[in-house]
Amino acid sequence: MASSTASAASGPPTAASVRRQLEASVSLAERERTMKRMADASIPVLGVRMGTVFEIAKANVGMPLDEVDRMLDDDTYEVRVAAVSVLDFRARQRRTTDADRRAMFELWMRRLDRIDTWDLIDRAAPRVIGWYLLDKPRDPLFALARDDEWWHRRTAITAAFWIIRARDLDDPLALCELLADDPVHFVQTNVGVALREIGRVDPGRLEDFLARRGDDLSAHARRTARSALG
Repeated sequence: MASSTASAASGPPTAASVRRQLEASVSLAERERTMKRMADASIPVLGVRMGTVFEIAKANVGMPLDEVDRMLDDDTYEVRVAAVSVLDFRARQRRTTDADRRAMFELWMRRLDRIDTWDLIDRAAPRVIGWYLLDKPRDPLFALARDDEWWHRRTAITAAFWIIRARDLDDPLALCELLADDPVHFVQTNVGVALREIGRVDPGRLEDFLARRGDDLSAHARRTARSALG
């Protein structure tokens, strides 16, 4: 990884320079492994180990957001993983201001069309969206939860993980109400995770929810939620 970090340090990080760093780390064996787990076989894959993708993203965390935007335009799987990982690493930084968080949030919301797989969403939605909305109205999450696109709905419930982490349960529970009978597996899985985390904060509220809506959940989501109750 020394070459990737050195490349990042030689000038302002760009979408093109990050792609070059990724291309320098390609492995045919890794490409085959990645393709086997891709839900959409039409997405181009380079074949870069995820740990390496994250290291490259972290080394380029200071890149301008317009370059992150350009990375999201790239159809290649690892480039878009790197893009959302840059956002996640930046969201974790203590020096990140609320203005920075707003800019990242607005970029994500503008590019929802490009953050459209379960793993891209899970990689960064809690910190990039949920953290920003901790002290703000959650109307954007409810709008996403009512959207026709399943990845918008998954984004809504996944962003709520950070809100649950802050022990703020009302809006996350309301989102679970909206999504309890969602027909898409990729939405149901994270409804189950949200309910499990709610149950770890307040088991009684989880029990009440399951008594009312448990039969509407998928079996997978119901098992995940109930795991908080022992």
